[in-house]
Amino acid sequence: MGTIGNKKTPREAVAQIKSGDHIYLQGSTSIPETLVEALAERGDELRNVTIYSGFAVAKGPSPLCRPEYKDSFLIDSFFVNNSVREWIAEGYGATTPRFLGEVPALFREGYWKLDYAFINCSLPDEEGYVSFGVSADVAVSAVECAKHVIAQINPHMPYSYGDARIHLSKLSAWVDSEEPLVEVATSKPTEKEIKIGNYIAAEIPDGATLQIGVGGIPNAVLSALRDHQHLGLHTEAMTDGVLPLIKAGIIDNSQKKVMPGVSVASLALGSKDLYREMDYNKEMIFKDVAWTNDPFIIAQNPDVMSINSCLEIDLTGQICADSIGRKIYSGIGGQHDFVYGSSLSKGGKSFLAMLSTTSRGESKIKPVLKEGSGVVTTRFQADRIVTEHGLVCLKGKSLPERAKLLISIAAPEHREELEKEALKRFGYSFSRLL
Repeated sequence: MGTIGNKKTPREAVAQIKSGDHIYLQGSTSIPETLVEALAERGDELRNVTIYSGFAVAKGPSPLCRPEYKDSFLIDSFFVNNSVREWIAEGYGATTPRFLGEVPALFREGYWKLDYAFINCSLPDEEGYVSFGVSADVAVSAVECAKHVIAQINPHMPYSYGDARIHLSKLSAWVDSEEPLVEVATSKPTEKEIKIGNYIAAEIPDGATLQIGVGGIPNAVLSALRDHQHLGLHTEAMTDGVLPLIKAGIIDNSQKKVMPGVSVASLALGSKDLYREMDYNKEMIFKDVAWTNDPFIIAQNPDVMSINSCLEIDLTGQICADSIGRKIYSGIGGQHDFVYGSSLSKGGKSFLAMLSTTSRGESKIKPVLKEGSGVVTTRFQADRIVTEHGLVCLKGKSLPERAKLLISIAAPEHREELEKEALKRFGYSFSRLL
């Protein structure tokens, strides 16, 4: 598999790639851009190279996604990120539906062939180990299953503890890189998002274990937890929003049953502040996403609070979070894993939150989902739904009862029309509730 001295230029490192190979690109904020750009330069020479990509925030569209390379690089994404979103929307690439926690099994059980894994790593420690830093998630299984691993060694990558480490001697090749990690700015919550955050925080008990998503609403929730005590963190994505709670001792992980005393995540999305905090920090552990997102591991913690966002919901509680009509916008991520895990946790709750309207003023609470929309969380799993107009619990509620509750947290200007649609659908069983 190589030696410690197997350093190459980017062009030399990707020279071994041949037509028909299958390559995994690491995600999070650490797409190995130096290697990707070198591979793109070989686009005229290669055909049918399958590229597996997933949850990531890229600096821009991938250089592999060029019309002249449509037969060179075949993009297959299990979570549509911004580097490949338009390419897939235009019909050149594809997406494979899969719960994020189950993606590693595609490699480990042989559903996906994997010749190479391209990863972005920290500088080596004294023993010659490098860390995948902000991206353990799927990278752990990809590195385990790939025939060859090519890394870019990057001083900007923090050294994180957990599953995501490899010795330099195990690399087929490595290159120097000075590519800064993509930074995900902390979203300042709007007035409406602050209302949502307060509704959710009021339902979270002291000692709860948190799974927090990304964006303005999750940050609003975290800001509203400043008076809580003894919270724990077992999440898919670690963000800047948790840092004030960790530094203040509010997140102390003292009540968790799984890995007590440390904050656990699968990946990180944030700023340089977060990356600096992670570096050689043994109180932050990054694990294989097949482990962090296992509902039965999640459920072992008490009072698991799963907090995620969604794009729209219908009057029966079907929740779309991955697509806008027929256009695949992102992926399922860990939403299902944590919704299910929280339902199995003693005292657990799941919150699906969104603003009540789109930027165009359309209601996100709909009689039926838009044609082509995917159901990420089924009506059978829906728990607490939150907008700026309130929080409702759908557990144990009939379809007409759900419709009434959801209409109560819709934008006021849309409620009359939603009531008319509910009457058409549910008849007297709905009208008797009015």
